[in-house]
Amino acid sequence: MSWLSNVLKRNSELEWMFDLDLTYETDHRAYLKKIALETCINFIGRTISQSDFRFMKDKKRQFNDWHYLLNVRPNTDQSAADFWQSFVHRLIYENEVLVVLSDSNDLLIADDFTREEYAVYPDTFKNVTVKDFTFQRTFQMDEVIYLTYNNEKLTKFMDGMFDDYANLFSRMIEVSLRNYQIRGIVNIDSTQELSNENQAKLQKFIDKLFDTFRKATVALVPKLKGFEYNEVAKGDNKGQSFEELMKLKKSLIDDVANILGIPNALIHGDLAEYETSIKSYVKFCIGPLVKKIADELNAKLLTKEDFLKGDKIEVRGVMEKSAIENANNADKMVASGAWSRNDVREKFGDERVDDPRMDEYVITKNYQTLDELEGGENK
Repeated sequence: MSWLSNVLKRNSELEWMFDLDLTYETDHRAYLKKIALETCINFIGRTISQSDFRFMKDKKRQFNDWHYLLNVRPNTDQSAADFWQSFVHRLIYENEVLVVLSDSNDLLIADDFTREEYAVYPDTFKNVTVKDFTFQRTFQMDEVIYLTYNNEKLTKFMDGMFDDYANLFSRMIEVSLRNYQIRGIVNIDSTQELSNENQAKLQKFIDKLFDTFRKATVALVPKLKGFEYNEVAKGDNKGQSFEELMKLKKSLIDDVANILGIPNALIHGDLAEYETSIKSYVKFCIGPLVKKIADELNAKLLTKEDFLKGDKIEVRGVMEKSAIENANNADKMVASGAWSRNDVREKFGDERVDDPRMDEYVITKNYQTLDELEGGENK
């Protein structure tokens, strides 16, 4: 019956059910790229946001305006944790980040800028834009905090890989949907071609029928004389399963994590390899990034003369181990006489105590000083 073909062509639900060709653009799977990048970048950003920036002078911490800007409130709109998380996100995602100091002494992360490079003179930054405001002045390299992450922009480097994953993921979803869809045949007792009015009524009833099957947990359909619906196939477990789709997404995240130096077990919360993963993460991912930030801050916020005198900016709170969890090791470090108690405090991220006795080197379990040991048993 020719009217049936017309009905099928106008019914989008029946087109799907009879496996007509479907086209998926890879742009529709852009969220795959977003998930992988955001998962890994935010993981690093949350880690760096816990850092404690210390201005050290004569081995004592200084509390000044820079301490407040870097640890409490960099600008009027961000806390320090938000600022450093945004800083790391832009650094990794855009491969570079620029921070300028405004006339009101706010640290601002630039959304856009133009860098002019020179061979023997410092580079300059023009058209620096923060939100909807563009600075009219030109910033010199020694006036800004500027970092680059790698030699190539991460998103550009991974575009080809994401296209392949998106194509594969789209095809897996297409196959899964077709394997799990409901197929049926509608038999109509008619010996003549239906009028346009009857076709419209039939079409409306069929649409309502399939909409009920798709949405309702329990669907009751009246049985009409001359109209019969029979399912010819139901969804089965053949083809791509949900677990396989999740494995593909996980594999994509793993690839991004490997590039950034994040252990796969750590990014997925696998506690079986937690200790090993943490050590690898801190050493090969966070360590180099903290070194980049510390070097830039020391170069831009301190003069060469002050740095050579021993003044420096330290980034603490991420690289250090817990003193409580390593109490036995701390005890051995002091008891061996290799480090003073202030040295050990410093290694575990605590500040030195202003007490000369804490700088003494002691040995053995009795915590004797070297002078006492020489004047006592061994004299």
